[in-house]
Amino acid sequence: MLHVLKSSWALLLGMMLLMLGNGLQGSLLGVRGGDEGFSAFQMSMVMSAYFVGFLIASRLTPSMIRNVGHVRVFAALGSFISAVLILYPAFPHPITWMLGRVVIGFCFCGVYVTAESWLNNSATNETRGQALSLYMIVQMVGIIVAQQMLVIPDDSGFLLFVIPSVLVSIAFAPILLTVTPTPAFETTKPMNLVALYKTSPLGCTGMFLMGGVYGAQFGMSAVFGREAGLSLGQISLFVSAIYTGALIAQYPLGWLSDKVDRRRLITLVSAVGGAAALVAMLFEVPFYALLGLAFVIGGAANPLYSMLIAYTNDFLPHEDMASASAGMLFINGLGAIAGPLLAGWVMEQIGARGYFLQISVLMLLMTLYGLYRMTVRAAPSVSDTNSYAPLAPTGTIVAMEVAQEYAIDAETERAEAETRLSA
Repeated sequence: MLHVLKSSWALLLGMMLLMLGNGLQGSLLGVRGGDEGFSAFQMSMVMSAYFVGFLIASRLTPSMIRNVGHVRVFAALGSFISAVLILYPAFPHPITWMLGRVVIGFCFCGVYVTAESWLNNSATNETRGQALSLYMIVQMVGIIVAQQMLVIPDDSGFLLFVIPSVLVSIAFAPILLTVTPTPAFETTKPMNLVALYKTSPLGCTGMFLMGGVYGAQFGMSAVFGREAGLSLGQISLFVSAIYTGALIAQYPLGWLSDKVDRRRLITLVSAVGGAAALVAMLFEVPFYALLGLAFVIGGAANPLYSMLIAYTNDFLPHEDMASASAGMLFINGLGAIAGPLLAGWVMEQIGARGYFLQISVLMLLMTLYGLYRMTVRAAPSVSDTNSYAPLAPTGTIVAMEVAQEYAIDAETERAEAETRLSA
């Protein structure tokens, strides 16, 4: 771990600053949109636009990198991010914010692809898993810390938009000054979605549903807080609780998923997350109980993303795992686009508690579908499953392919060890 930190500290520091900026601007828009009189559904369209840009960039960024190189793409997209962040308060209208979010989503995806390419290039087979873990931890910690900036006094109405712009601008300095260009950029051709669904119906369906949950969490948590009448300090704690749960639960649940029937664990975890959201929707709980429920929901949703990828890999030969990554990412992106829109519409109908209703329904649907799949196909033996790799929903196709490479390496090492023991 220390070796990875030593060789990639500049990249990880830059990513931390980027996530501070990204985490702050998402929550800030959710709060300021309410101050500007935007409805919950209008804000859902603004938040959904981020994932539209992210999905578009996941397809276009590889071509951009091949045409002009990593450094130019990285610097150009970073400049656009900084510019859009300080334009938000100057043009407070749902349409302009939607356009800005499309650009922000596009640029952040491109930046992530570039950074993850550098990270993968600097990692070896022995350190790839550690690098992936550090990268995910940095992303989550950045988002959590960003929420604490939401309470900074801002009488001008511009300061909190300037801060993430500055953070993003500074983030590129350590990366561009210390990281060398990577080799030619290549991505695997995506697997046909029909073939991918036939390979793992639960993996694909679950990935779409979890995209909806993640889109609501990342985009609409602050909007919920504003609609529910929470103070700025309470909103920052509420959003932080979601991502703290996501970070803490990732590793114990990942370890457990390699030891037990992964499908049963997916079904159980989604049931726990759905039940926590249902309680938050049905009952007027004290604020600290609400934080506990948010912690449980985040702790269920984020590991499910990685578990669904690992479960899908259990039915794929090693040579098809990389091509399945792009398909899974696309399915997740569609769910993430729909998630905020659905949450915004439900909140318009029944109020702030609609936020939890949407999350509960999606997670419980996955529970029911998991139970149904148990009656259709037997689960693979635990000894035949692939290794779990920690991965955040903010990752791109590069991070997912790195996770696949890590899973393949871990599985190969395990098979070799078993062969030596039996010889």
